[in-house]
Amino acid sequence: MYKCLKADFHSQDERGELVQLVHEGYAQVNVLKSKKDAFRGGHYHKRSREAFYVVSGSVDVSFAELTGDTDQAHFAQGAFFEIPPCTVHSMSFPEDCVLLALYDRPVADPDGTMDIYRQK
Repeated sequence: MYKCLKADFHSQDERGELVQLVHEGYAQVNVLKSKKDAFRGGHYHKRSREAFYVVSGSVDVSFAELTGDTDQAHFAQGAFFEIPPCTVHSMSFPEDCVLLALYDRPVADPDGTMDIYRQK
């Protein structure tokens, strides 16, 4: 229902840290800032593959396949994970959190059709 990813490149020295998440494969990148106790999601994408990188804080994610199988995971700062199409995902935030959201294709088609489907 999700896959943990590895960054393409990581470097750290006395100046700080550089994390290169990807160098190809994504067409849309969003910054998502959520407050403690917020809830997001409850939807899935039919075509978009979505990945998240936890910049700060943490997030609890519930996953549900359309077949009915479910899973849950906690992701803390530095975690990088991917959600395939047709996987319902819901996020709750035990603390303030900043996520990078990467999509392999834009969620909005040129005609304005959105690839977002609410969980039934």
